[in-house]
Amino acid sequence: MRNKDKINYPDPNRIREKTLLINDGWQFSFDGKNWQEIRVPFCPESKLSGIGHTGFIGQCFYKKTLRLPPAKERAVLHFGAVDYRCCLYVNGKHAGSHVGGFTPFAFDITDALTEGDNELYLCVWDDELRNCPSGKQSYKPRPFGCFYTRTTGIWQNVWLEFVPAVHITQVRLYPSPENAHVLAEVHANGRGDCRVSVFYRDRLVGSSCGTMEYCGKFSVTLTEKHLWEAGHGRLYDVVIDFGEDTVYSYFGLRSAGYCGYDFVLNGKPVFLKLVLDQGYYPDGIYTAPDVRAMQRDIDIAMDLGFNGARLHQKVFDPRFLYLCDRSGYMVWGEYASWGVDYSGLHFVGRFLQEWQEAMARDFNHPSIVTWCPLNEVWGTWEDAAQKRDVRFVELVYDFTKTYDPTRPCVDASGGHHGRRTDCFDVHTYAAAEDLKGYLGALDASDILDVPLLYCEGESLRYPKGAPVNVSEFGGICFTQKNGDADVPAVNEGAVESETAWGYGKGEKSAEAFLRRYEELAGILFGCRKLSGFCYTQLYDVEQEENGLYYYDRGDKLSEKQKARMRAIHSRR
Repeated sequence: MRNKDKINYPDPNRIREKTLLINDGWQFSFDGKNWQEIRVPFCPESKLSGIGHTGFIGQCFYKKTLRLPPAKERAVLHFGAVDYRCCLYVNGKHAGSHVGGFTPFAFDITDALTEGDNELYLCVWDDELRNCPSGKQSYKPRPFGCFYTRTTGIWQNVWLEFVPAVHITQVRLYPSPENAHVLAEVHANGRGDCRVSVFYRDRLVGSSCGTMEYCGKFSVTLTEKHLWEAGHGRLYDVVIDFGEDTVYSYFGLRSAGYCGYDFVLNGKPVFLKLVLDQGYYPDGIYTAPDVRAMQRDIDIAMDLGFNGARLHQKVFDPRFLYLCDRSGYMVWGEYASWGVDYSGLHFVGRFLQEWQEAMARDFNHPSIVTWCPLNEVWGTWEDAAQKRDVRFVELVYDFTKTYDPTRPCVDASGGHHGRRTDCFDVHTYAAAEDLKGYLGALDASDILDVPLLYCEGESLRYPKGAPVNVSEFGGICFTQKNGDADVPAVNEGAVESETAWGYGKGEKSAEAFLRRYEELAGILFGCRKLSGFCYTQLYDVEQEENGLYYYDRGDKLSEKQKARMRAIHSRR
């Protein structure tokens, strides 16, 4: 089992042997009456679902007949993600409800099951178009600007686990590369004997055991030290035996943080060369067509010399994160915070509940080197006078650091920051001369004065000496398909355009793009006080055509031009 192909499991970080994937055989209905087949886990808006309905879906229904043998253990039904609110019935009995379109949930359905055929019936509501974390999903009838096709209902895997009555509920792993040590925090729903065994390439390299009740901490000293590093995803396997239950997990031996102006991995400075990944697919929208498509997104980024990605406005499939872990690909874990009203605290409770579920699921992934719960918290799109409440930002940051003190947290990426953040993050699509001026002032005088970085009427400013990251820049629209045709690309496209757009002036060729990219990257690399950057973006997404690849991941750059990109990124 230690050598099990983790990628075939819905969540590779918490595996049980007695698992049944139940994506097949679902029926779908808009009204609860007229049913049609749907391919789960693809959302009904996608082509791959077999439905392809891209209009608003305020409510919909799923049903499935599940044939099971006589129950000997507890049956727990897992949903990877359902957007946005849902309620499950099993054989007509209410089994549970969940709110949140990006986070996993599970219901113990044992008591509602019967031997033989069982009906699962899921009601979904996705009618909250305001004050709801929705990320980049369009709130208008059509995609526009920075907003794309919506996702409704099931869009990640559905599976059934069979567990003993007393079983493990959660495992949190705290690696310490300095001491070649890992602390395993095991949670369960009762009392029992527990053993934590750690393996590296099938070799037992440490173990710890004891009796626990509800929660136990097990300290494991490792006899072999193999660091998780950028480009080298060395992973340790973990087996947790608790009574009659066994859970398989893994971790990377690494630490992440900031020291002065530098981002440090395992105590050593690493310049973050990230690319923005929106997690969209032409035929699956939020859901990759297969695992190969997930791996390809990592491979094509690394092929251009990037060492990681900012996973933007979405909670990515845990299998994608496993591939990042395995590849040594550093990522920022973000929540789909757009759509929330930040002008007061009336929604902060629900937001924190969803954000906590995301952090709980992804806590053990070594590839996540920074949490980024909020993006551009300025105000509302449609009412510029409605400003954010800074307390919202600060509450989210404090909550994040309390829940996970092991990682850095950017309080609000690129927008108006609060008074506490581990990295002062900037978004700027400025031209080269303006960018040179901003970063020159940072190097010379510790002054950071970028447009849209400070909220009018607030006294908050960049605290001298704090680490700085430019996590959005570029966004240059270019194509090889149209030859010398003009490229429609204006900044206003981010707000209103339904046709092709990029940030600022577009380029007519890949060669022109490369010259411009090299100039911008040279300015960023030359700033001594900069900890890293993130280029917008890896691939085109619908009408936003500023990717380094086309939406179908086809090449915009030749192999020779890719080599030039790698050479540019090797400078620091």
